[in-house]
Amino acid sequence: MAAGPAEHRAGNADARPRSHRAGRTGHRGIPLSAVITTGRDRRVDRWWLAGAAVATVVALVLGVLAPPDAVQGGIQKLMYVHVPAAWSAYLCFLSVLIANLWGLMRTGSGAGRLARAAAEAGVVLTALTLATGSLWGSATWGTWWIWDARITSTLAMGLVYVAYLCLDSLTSTSRGRRLTAMVGVVGFASAPLVHFSVIWWRTLHQPATVLAPSLSPPIDGRMGAALAAAVLAASLVTSLIVRLRHERLLPPASSGRPTPQGPKPAPHRSDPVPTVSR
Repeated sequence: MAAGPAEHRAGNADARPRSHRAGRTGHRGIPLSAVITTGRDRRVDRWWLAGAAVATVVALVLGVLAPPDAVQGGIQKLMYVHVPAAWSAYLCFLSVLIANLWGLMRTGSGAGRLARAAAEAGVVLTALTLATGSLWGSATWGTWWIWDARITSTLAMGLVYVAYLCLDSLTSTSRGRRLTAMVGVVGFASAPLVHFSVIWWRTLHQPATVLAPSLSPPIDGRMGAALAAAVLAASLVTSLIVRLRHERLLPPASSGRPTPQGPKPAPHRSDPVPTVSR
């Protein structure tokens, strides 16, 4: 039996239209709030990608226009890849530290997924740092590898990244996740160890040029501008990759990107059977 006007005025929940009972829905039954959130995230991704692309183009142009080193020659321009890769590897480990500290304080926050995304990017960037450093060293030192403090500590940082990722993959209990988070927190010490290794020990590497204690770094202005642009571009690209990887690691329900669903069947309502009075 169809509900009459009186039932609608009385606020009968079952008699209201389905759009009012279940909330506004978009295409294929996806909530409009999820669609709006997804659209906002995609706009952020597009702007982020555009900024990273512009910064990369500017860095390439400035790197080409920057003069070569007076002693090393053109091979010195590997600095515009080597230094940004090392810097971004530091940033990834800083993200691992912050995410794991947050996860230890707020159990169930899902911060471990962000830490994993940052660690995956960090291990690749550490490998890129070692590879470009080997190319640079082969041209300037005449050898591809030497066990000095900077190279050894960078390799140690990469191994810490690998150990953290392996431990994260093997643990599934809450106790194991806490242990993994503590490894990530303690392992961050390898990042400042790499940076200050050229100050604390005698190495073939020159001391830090830009992040040096001196207020006037010994670098040509055009080289400094190209290096700054390259570091900015690498930071933007790395943060975008970590962001997208983190979204892939999220469960579908919390990623903000709705999964296609078919239309939900209308709930079955059986009309009341009329009674006959005698």
